[in-house]
Amino acid sequence: MRILIADDHDLVREAIAAFLIAEGQAEVATAGSLGEALDIIAADGAFDLALLDYNMPGMNGLEGLERMRKVKTDLPVAILSGTATRALAEEAIAAGAAGFVPKTLTPKSMMTAAQFMAAGEVYAPFNFMQQKSQIGSELLSSREIDVLQGICRGQSNKEIALEHNLHEATVKLHAKTLCRKLGAKNRTHAAMIARDRNLV
Repeated sequence: MRILIADDHDLVREAIAAFLIAEGQAEVATAGSLGEALDIIAADGAFDLALLDYNMPGMNGLEGLERMRKVKTDLPVAILSGTATRALAEEAIAAGAAGFVPKTLTPKSMMTAAQFMAAGEVYAPFNFMQQKSQIGSELLSSREIDVLQGICRGQSNKEIALEHNLHEATVKLHAKTLCRKLGAKNRTHAAMIARDRNLV
């Protein structure tokens, strides 16, 4: 199996390449930008899979995915990311990505994902896709999302408590926790951050 890995971080790129070579005897080519990756595909299109880092130069969001798919329509192209949200993963797959691969995957899981996508399947880690929202390394629970949605609608703690059959003290606790996770100073600030990050 021949795989192209495009990532602007040398260490990350080489580490992923080493994982794949060690795990599956894959033949791996690497690029440091979307432009370089497009040149490699144009010169030698005989690849089974391309992995594109979402944040590298030239990607411009998911435009890079579209450009790569136009250059070689039958090539499965997946998005690599270390920080993305479930919403971005869903958007990438809806835009035609062969999958969404967190950089935190173990070498064995990454090789399995690569084989899966090269075979024409769509890959997204189940645990990742079950997450409501990801903020840095911390996750908001489903109850915290409920409270955050209420805050964004301008509801009081009492109104949120009544709507979700909770004690008002429980809502206060959830509000305090999600403010800490979001780095928000208060409820209003939390609502602004949530809207900016498309969390609700």
